Order: sequence, then structure tokens, then C-alpha cells
Amino acid sequence: MILITGATGLVGRHFVQRLMDEKIPSRCLLTERLARRVPWDEDHPHAPEIVIGTVLDEEAFFRAVTGVHVVVHLESALWWGRRRDLERVEVSGTRQLVAVARSARVGRIITLSQLGATPSSAYTLHRIKGQVEEVVRNSGVAYTIIRSGIVFGEDDAFINHIASMMRVNPLFFLMPGIGEVVLHPIYIDDLVEALYRSLRLIDLVDQTVEIGGPEYTTTQDMLFTIMRVTGMQRVIISVPPYALRWITVVYSRILPRSLMTSQWLDILASNRTAPLGNTYESFGFHPKRFEETLLTYLPQRRHFLSLLRDTFRRRPRPV
Repeated sequence: MILITGATGLVGRHFVQRLMDEKIPSRCLLTERLARRVPWDEDHPHAPEIVIGTVLDEEAFFRAVTGVHVVVHLESALWWGRRRDLERVEVSGTRQLVAVARSARVGRIITLSQLGATPSSAYTLHRIKGQVEEVVRNSGVAYTIIRSGIVFGEDDAFINHIASMMRVNPLFFLMPGIGEVVLHPIYIDDLVEALYRSLRLIDLVDQTVEIGGPEYTTTQDMLFTIMRVTGMQRVIISVPPYALRWITVVYSRILPRSLMTSQWLDILASNRTAPLGNTYESFGFHPKRFEETLLTYLPQRRHFLSLLRDTFRRRPRPV
């Protein structure tokens, strides 16, 4: 039995579907609100069990981990949370996970982190992710930590948000800095494949693995690629990152959600890459290329409708 936290998030829902396709028994810890509208077929014969609760509810969490061999910990406030949400959901939630996992004698914890994560980072996102990693490493439970580059896919909150911002402004796009930061994007299906294979790879026990796609890209090249794929040509204007952070704060006070968040800017603050061959060496498959994959779905996406949906969607309640 496998327990998945954060099962309705971008990575979580794809991973749950993969387990369903492979007929692997699974269980999800969800709030009552999320349990009412799960993103998979509840009538599927291999649909996961659902335990109502949160990662901060010790009693519910213990019920969820009872009889579980592996916990795949994907609970995150990455795209919507403020600093206090990140600390509560990710750090406090992981501490609770460690406590109940030890009590229930869980075999292993597999968790997803970010390239560049370290407790001493100057950037909030990577500092929080680094603290989460330290909690898992010192848990006394076998673990696997997968640090990934930017995850992109049909329903991601990064590449699609860039395309949505380009759609709403037909003249220009504000780029943080001069676009020299190097990123290492990975397709959502490839990340899910890595998570799935990690369930059976004994060599990854008590290891931290860094993975990304088959190529690096700078921020500027990424923007040019999105414009080329969608046909939305915009003038790229370089803006100091601190100025964009101020703009983000203003937007977050006016709108329910800002497409460009402080975490979004943390990721673009410095180079975040892994060795190019790591995905193949660690998991035995070649990931998909960035632009070729974008061509399969990004031109057909309705970016303006996505902008309205994502901007006016209510911010989730912290657990």
C-alpha cells in the first residue's frame, strides 16, 4: 500500500493516475473539500482509498499511514502559499509525517524537492525545501529525495502562466533580470515516471537524486521558445528582480491570486540545474525535450480563459 500526500496537486494527480493504471493499491490523505472533487475516476476499480484529514492532523495522518509500506510525500504550497503557508504546510507537515511514519513503521518516505534546495539559501522557497530535506534525512526512516527542475505540462503553473501573461499583454513581457539564469525543465510525465520507478529501485534508498530534462535553457531562451511555439511575439523588457517582487506584492493584494508569485521569482533567481545524464543513470529512461513537448499542447491551449480561471480562483485554505 502506498500513501500519497498532496494527491490533487500537479504531480500528485498524475502520479495517482499512474498507480491506478498499474493497478497498485494506494491511499490519499485529503481534506473534506478536496475529497468531494478528486481529479480521477472515483469508480475506477483501482481508485485510491481516501482518508479525510490533513498533514497537520496527527490522528488522521496516523490512520492514513497504518498498513502503508511507502509514503510519497507531495504536499506543497509551492505555487499559492505565502511564507507562513510554506512553513506550516511543508516544514510542520513533514515533521508530522516523520512522527507518524516512525510510529506506524513505514518502510520508506519518498519526497519531491527543488534543485537548489538548502537550509542556508537566501531565497524562501529553497530554504524551506532545504529544511524539509533535513527533516526527512534525520527522520530515522529510509528515504529517497528527488530534486527536480521546473516541471512543465498541460496543467502546470509556470509555463502556462507565462503564456497567459503574454496573452493578456499583446505588447511586451517583463523579464526578471537579463535572462541569463539557467533552468532545467522536466516534463510532468517524466517526473512521474521517475517517482514510479523509485518505488522499486533499492539503490535510491537514503539517497538524494537531482534530475531534469535532456537540455538546459536560459530564462530568455525559454521565453523565446514559448513565443515561438504559441506564435505570440512580444517585446522582452528586462526588469530588476526586486521591482518585479514589488509588483507581485501589489497584485497579490488586489487579486485572489497572482500568476507571478514570489516562489516563481525565487526559481528564476539563480541557476538551477542537474547533470544532464542523471535521469537516465538513476532511473533508466530518457526524458522528453522541452520545445518538442510544448508543441504537442501549448498552441491549442486557451490562454486567456486559463488566465481568468487561475487569477480569480480562491487561494486554498492552509491545512
